[in-house]
Amino acid sequence: MDHEIAKLEALELERQNDGIELIASENYPSMDVRAAQGSIFTAKYAEGYPGRRYYGGCEVVDQVENLAIERCKKLFHVAYANVQPHSGSQANFAAYRALINPGDKVLSLTLNDGGHLTHGSNVSFSANTYSFVFYPLGNDGHLDYEIIKQRLYEEKPDLFLAGYSAYPFAIDFRKMREIIDAYNVETGSHCRFMVDMAHIAGQVAAGKCQNPCDYADIVTSTTHKTLRGPRGGIILTNDPDIYKKINSAVFPFTQGGPLEHVIAAKAVVFKEDDSESFREYFDRLLENTKACNDELARLGCNVSGTENHLFLLNVLDSFGINGLEAQTRLESVGITTNKNMIHGDTLSPKYTSGLRIGFAAATSRGCTKAQAVQIAGLIDKALKEPNADPEPFRSEVKDIVSTWTDISKLSY
Repeated sequence: MDHEIAKLEALELERQNDGIELIASENYPSMDVRAAQGSIFTAKYAEGYPGRRYYGGCEVVDQVENLAIERCKKLFHVAYANVQPHSGSQANFAAYRALINPGDKVLSLTLNDGGHLTHGSNVSFSANTYSFVFYPLGNDGHLDYEIIKQRLYEEKPDLFLAGYSAYPFAIDFRKMREIIDAYNVETGSHCRFMVDMAHIAGQVAAGKCQNPCDYADIVTSTTHKTLRGPRGGIILTNDPDIYKKINSAVFPFTQGGPLEHVIAAKAVVFKEDDSESFREYFDRLLENTKACNDELARLGCNVSGTENHLFLLNVLDSFGINGLEAQTRLESVGITTNKNMIHGDTLSPKYTSGLRIGFAAATSRGCTKAQAVQIAGLIDKALKEPNADPEPFRSEVKDIVSTWTDISKLSY
């Protein structure tokens, strides 16, 4: 045993068990997922795809990957799935490659309004490979489909991108498809439609919102976040020709040997999520997120509202502090969040005016609606009293999490 690493692992488990995790992109995989990810499959090289490998000895990992593919297809009601991407960012890289050429134009959400780095940030490969233009949210912070339509006709993109990392409301993928189809017919264009559903994948799997696979040419996702799986990515489509391009874009263009131990863990979580217990979990998650948002609103805070697993808290308006200060203060009392840009933000990404708050991880451990309301009160009080002794807050946090399941023993 590596005692130094074992000590650090114990410290991290203690930190997570003793705190309230409200980072919207984090969640807790089950013991079975973690066991698969730590399995002997990590030792196997398997470049290529099942039945078409560049190495021998792949007869078992072929079965693993095929099982992951079939379970993924069933979970998302889609014809084709590539389960090899190492991350959501790499899934997006391959998806772009499959749909458009370098230099082509992509219409994406303004990054400050909830887009992801791979959706056109200057520090990402995306903006350095493709030409990104943007559509903003409406004045009310919601998607405005008339603005989207207007920008589509103005910019004439090769690809329209939806799916966001900090958007708390429902997305009408059907309407987006209708707008794109009408645009293509009227202008003789061939604009593709891509959705990055990394944040709402669990909601899609649970059948609690529209399934973008029914409308988009390609759908990408991570497998952690709301799916509660291992860290990794997937790419989905119903088009056989696009699927061939996806496979080539993943291997050999962007990746070498697939992580078969992670793919085994993906197979486990796809089965876990295809269950009534997961659908019930998502009902509780949505209920908890709304309860916290609504209680903060009742206390006088400026919150976004929510229709999924997250919401945005305007801390600059609510407490007169920036997002970094709010994040640091809450971490000192045992509540982990992340600073986040909000619609109309006047501060830089280093500081931000907001916090992004989500209940996926807390709900996995057993957070109740009443506790979500209690947590809202803690957040409000801690940020209203930034110089108060953090220990009484930490004590209340520990009282709340004492009723939750130990992270190392979670089974779904």
